[in-house]
Amino acid sequence: QVQLVESGGGLVQPGGSLRLSCAASGFPLDYYSIGWFRQTPGKEREGVSCINSKSGRTHIADSVKGRFTISADNAKNTVYLQMDSLKPEDTAVYYCAADPLIRCTVVTDITGIKSYDYDYWGQGTQVTVSS
Repeated sequence: QVQLVESGGGLVQPGGSLRLSCAASGFPLDYYSIGWFRQTPGKEREGVSCINSKSGRTHIADSVKGRFTISADNAKNTVYLQMDSLKPEDTAVYYCAADPLIRCTVVTDITGIKSYDYDYWGQGTQVTVSS
């Protein structure tokens, strides 16, 4: 049974940092693509970052490029999203998602990360950036 559990969210001041974790179980991480998404009330879910754990290929959305970094620890079956220089507009519920197909490719750099490409989702973790 595929399961994803996010953690690491919380309240942080502008300019601060958080590291989100996505703990995966029920499948080998290095055979899946993992994506991070975020959503605020009334808005569509936005793709933030993705990684193909086996190849190490990653994509970062323009809105967070230079501030967010994605990484994977296949031994721990966990994907991380390091978020630095946080801004109030980063406030959202952050979700990780998994798919057994290779979703994070060179095409992603053109099309962006699409939520409909991912079959399995975590429950989300709240990130609030406020002074």
